[in-house]
Amino acid sequence: MTANTVAGGRYVIENTLGHGGMAVVYLARDAELGRPVALKVLAENLGGDGDVRERFVREARLAARLSHPNVVHVFDAGEDDGRPFIVMEYVPGETLADVLDRRRKLPPREATALAAQAARGLHQAHAAGLVHRDVKPQNLLLRDDGVLKIADFGIARAVDSSRLTQLGTVLGTASYIAPEQALGEAVGPQADIYSLGAVLYQLLTGRPPYDIESLAELAEQQRSGTIVPVRDLEPSVPTDVEAVVMRCLARDPKFRPSSAGELADALAAEPATQETVALPRGRRPRRTTWTWIAVAALFGVVVLVLGLLRLGGDGSSPTRPTAPRVQPIAPGATAADEARNLSRWLRANVRANVRRR
Repeated sequence: MTANTVAGGRYVIENTLGHGGMAVVYLARDAELGRPVALKVLAENLGGDGDVRERFVREARLAARLSHPNVVHVFDAGEDDGRPFIVMEYVPGETLADVLDRRRKLPPREATALAAQAARGLHQAHAAGLVHRDVKPQNLLLRDDGVLKIADFGIARAVDSSRLTQLGTVLGTASYIAPEQALGEAVGPQADIYSLGAVLYQLLTGRPPYDIESLAELAEQQRSGTIVPVRDLEPSVPTDVEAVVMRCLARDPKFRPSSAGELADALAAEPATQETVALPRGRRPRRTTWTWIAVAALFGVVVLVLGLLRLGGDGSSPTRPTAPRVQPIAPGATAADEARNLSRWLRANVRANVRRR
């Protein structure tokens, strides 16, 4: 297909967005609704393969069952000149693979916030009975406004359906697939959790958990090798974040987070993800900061008062005159008010003591 080709009599292709093993994705315009869409068309050399065509159509049916802000929406499906196509939401932006190519790795706050979005999308898919089985940076789309969306359920399958692959055949990208998937075993939601953990590991450290070139090598490393702890490669990562990532990468699925929802909650609970949305500068008061200011000022007052008491008099007698009554510090509604009241009290009482002396 080329520019200006009309698919299904409705979708006008404008340019190519990308190529995959099974399909080509085009940027197209929906002539009826006047909106941009992503048009995924089965590769021409696979049009005659019945199994591939069935899998391709299955992607549309499975993905159409999902409705979540972190999952690419499927709008339509059809066939043009013997080649099936899927019409999806167009996501302006880039993939996490593009982000990694450009930046190599991300700060912990940014990386965990992105992974939390992906986990929420996977949780919705798993609740609908679907396992993605191909979670990797290339299939995680980052919209220009910072929203992450999971794409390409092309090899997803229903949890309760029969396996789509023959014995020994593994679908997915080697660097991110779970040990059970590398061995060609049946996989469930825990495999997606492992894969997302591998993506997060790379976002934090700049490299995937295993440096491998084949599935056989991956299986061997996963069976006998060890994963370098996250903080050994990037010490700035909080220890709690490292613990979550290493749980995701456990060889035994039962030691991983029990669900993608649990993983999302764990990532959202980390300090690194609490302030992913920035407030305008100068308008984010930190109560803990004002509290420490108030404590420090109070300590200074105590030291100053003790000093004044010690320096007062002519030094001829150890007895001291009765100190005048000092007004208490006015309470404040906030820590900032308390700090301001303390400052006023300090100025007033220091001047009073100086006049008395």
